[in-house]
Amino acid sequence: MNRPASAIAGGVAGTTVLLLLLLLLETETRSAIPVFEVIARFVGTPENQAVGFVLFTIAGVVAWPLLFVALEPYIPRGPDPASRGVVLGTVLWVAFVITGRGEISGSLLVIYAAFTLLAHWGYGFTLGAVYGRLLNRPGADATPRAD
Repeated sequence: MNRPASAIAGGVAGTTVLLLLLLLLETETRSAIPVFEVIARFVGTPENQAVGFVLFTIAGVVAWPLLFVALEPYIPRGPDPASRGVVLGTVLWVAFVITGRGEISGSLLVIYAAFTLLAHWGYGFTLGAVYGRLLNRPGADATPRAD
């Protein structure tokens, strides 16, 4: 499989992980942190969660994975693509936590920051692991293959 297709497959898997963890955050905070509304607010369409969901999906499945392919040789923590994916997830988290926090403050802000960091690490790790596995990259699989 080629690099862009492998990255997009990783993006699908990573976005699924990120989505599940962010929905868990929304559930645990009793919708005090509406995830897709945060994204919609960032692009100037507050309270339009459909726009937020579409942008979340396009960015997670296509945009960030293709950026990962372009930048992967320059991302530290190599050669394992999963480790490099965690670095990318951290960078994405910084932008997300700064732009998306809105009116959140106090202890809820700490929960928001910690949980979204874990979710973005899960996204990056999954993106890199699937990408590396599909390309048969070193570090992507701990067990040797008998091909």
